Amino acid sequence: MQVMRFRQFSYLLFIVLISSFSLSSCSQNQPAKKPAKKDSLAKAWDKTIPGNFSEQVSSVFDSTQINSFVKLYPNLKTYTGDVAEFYKKRNYAYAWFENGTLIEQAANLANRVGNLERNGVYKELPYQKTLDSLINNISPKKKQTDIKLELMLTYQYFAFSQLVWRGMDESASKSAKWYVPRKKVDYNQYLDSLLSEPAGKGHINEPVYRQYELLRSYLRKYRKLEKDESWAPIAATKAYKAGDSSAVITTIKRRLYLLEDFKGDTTNKVFTPELQTAVKSFQETHGLTGNGILNKATIAELNVPLNKRITTILVNMERSRWLPVSMDSYYLAVNIPEFKLHVYNADSLLWSCNVVVGQTVHQTTVFSGEIKYVVFSPYWNIPPGILQKEIIPGMKRNKNYLAQHNMELTGYEGGLPAVRQKPGPENSLGLVKFLFPNSYNIYLHDTPSKSLFGETTRAFSHGCIRVGEPVKLANFLLKDYTQWSPEKIDKAMHQGREQYFTLTKKVPVYIAYLTSFVDRDGKVNFRKDIYNLDDHLASMIVSGKGKY
Repeated sequence: MQVMRFRQFSYLLFIVLISSFSLSSCSQNQPAKKPAKKDSLAKAWDKTIPGNFSEQVSSVFDSTQINSFVKLYPNLKTYTGDVAEFYKKRNYAYAWFENGTLIEQAANLANRVGNLERNGVYKELPYQKTLDSLINNISPKKKQTDIKLELMLTYQYFAFSQLVWRGMDESASKSAKWYVPRKKVDYNQYLDSLLSEPAGKGHINEPVYRQYELLRSYLRKYRKLEKDESWAPIAATKAYKAGDSSAVITTIKRRLYLLEDFKGDTTNKVFTPELQTAVKSFQETHGLTGNGILNKATIAELNVPLNKRITTILVNMERSRWLPVSMDSYYLAVNIPEFKLHVYNADSLLWSCNVVVGQTVHQTTVFSGEIKYVVFSPYWNIPPGILQKEIIPGMKRNKNYLAQHNMELTGYEGGLPAVRQKPGPENSLGLVKFLFPNSYNIYLHDTPSKSLFGETTRAFSHGCIRVGEPVKLANFLLKDYTQWSPEKIDKAMHQGREQYFTLTKKVPVYIAYLTSFVDRDGKVNFRKDIYNLDDHLASMIVSGKGKY
């Protein structure tokens, strides 16, 4: 399915890079910039843009020129397969020259590949000075192709695509404990299709999960704030609520104004209703209880240094490069640091609910699967780790331990007793579980411990994911199965007898880890790095030592 989806992107994607180089950025999420600092990809979404490679076919070069070029510039050798295939499909016709004249997009490409930090990449592509020199040496009055410049531009395009769109390689993502399968992009197939399509057809999309561009717009904003503002810590000696008055409130108003949460008078010392609304907004986008009170936790979030926020955005832009670009079906997504389950239909959010995820010592794994079974009134087969740490010691202390916990001994396995908890309202898995077979023994399930869903930080489980609205999820997964009405689902959940139902159409589920994201209202969110996974990835990004 992934390859098929990229066929439909194939014409569009290169236009994003080439055509949008000459657009001015006018994203509503971007601070005003001087013309010299235009960044054209910001407004590429949902616009039809004419622009293409040179369509001429009369000016061609000998295929051996590619090998000769690589001998001169060996650090680009890794992209030779893509380049050779690209030119083979166009019979080795020049792509960057039209009637012997360099097309406008060439200089724009050179500008983009020379400013990778704008895309959150702290790496420098090889031969940048050579590219600049080759472009500067072209005379606009002299109509003559330059094979070195032609090939240098194409090689640089493929290098840019790898760094900015694909991201670090799989060894890097696995070292960051990310086991969601990486997306596959066939840039050659896309470039080949580009040549056979009319220019300016369709909508513009980048081959990156939509959060990438949304976060990128906030990267620009936060970098500008870091440049323009001191961001000194706010010293609040107490909690403030509506009606209070203090000199520090003006400082808080200004900070929330800069973060686009507050829109009122920043010089007034009174905690107004407008400020209370702004504080609630800030709290909700930072994973705090939205009570509108300027408490210690809220002030701490307001005082997080801008460079820390920038690093968090960079880390999650990189993670966004690894995710599938888009989906055309129903799917579930759990964001671990957000403690949320989101239900989508073709990338449109249908609904969300709270979840409980694994503790720091029992981390929920970042991976993906497909829900295959809905299990009503489930047994809970006690995992070996819990068996050894909790159940066996309990059995030794109390001979009635199993009976008191509605458990039963079913045999012995590997020298350990095999114990399971019987179905019922006190079963640790609740009244229903949702299985997507995987090697991590992780699944979604109900729970009798409903009070935990009201906590702000919900990392309490042994690794599995407890769902706050299991009945709603069961009804959603079974909505296309006529034999399962809401009444029958409720009956099966309370029948006290385990019952499996196999989905004929499995539903994808992604267990992700995003500590920064942009919500459906266009607001940037930040969450605690509960598993301490950000720093390792950040070091690879900022040092430029990550493997691409």
